[in-house]
Amino acid sequence: MKHLLYTAAGLAALTFAPTGAEAKDASWGCQVLLCAASQNPSWQGVRYCVPPMKRLIAAMSKPGFDWPICHEAKAGEPGRQEFEDCPAGSRPTSSNDGNDNGLRRRKEEDQCVRVVDRCENRGEYNRLYGDEDANQRNGVTVRSISGNSDHFGNRDNRSNGCKVQVTSPRPRRANPWFFDIPNDKGVKERFWFNLRT
Repeated sequence: MKHLLYTAAGLAALTFAPTGAEAKDASWGCQVLLCAASQNPSWQGVRYCVPPMKRLIAAMSKPGFDWPICHEAKAGEPGRQEFEDCPAGSRPTSSNDGNDNGLRRRKEEDQCVRVVDRCENRGEYNRLYGDEDANQRNGVTVRSISGNSDHFGNRDNRSNGCKVQVTSPRPRRANPWFFDIPNDKGVKERFWFNLRT
């Protein structure tokens, strides 16, 4: 229990004091919030946290699931971001080519794309993207930009074909779930967690 992070806007005080109650006496929503906020170790390494979090995971697969809320903490439901930010100089894009056989699917921005000038620094370009086998293993595609106009609408007056579009898989987060929990000054702090057992 000493490993739980109680940095959330006096959450421990709101939930457990002054009655002398223990964390196990908290509502399920507050147990989940406290355990999700545990960072070192994560909730999987805190014996107290395993039962309420496993209960949560089991409940999520049932119809009509509602996330248990800890009203005392004013944190609400968690958010989820499956992917990390794309590296500087690139932007997120979807690998979905629009061919969904008539099904409406949400386009997941699971790729990062950037325009690279392979002539500007040939050594670095070759080191990063020059090995076609490595590109294929890593899911990286390199496409020449035709007509000397890139997909961002920028014209390139050079006719040497230096500009290429590099697309690579967007890194997935190890901890895709998060709670934004107000601290004692009311400023929200983000705590990332996962739901792997």
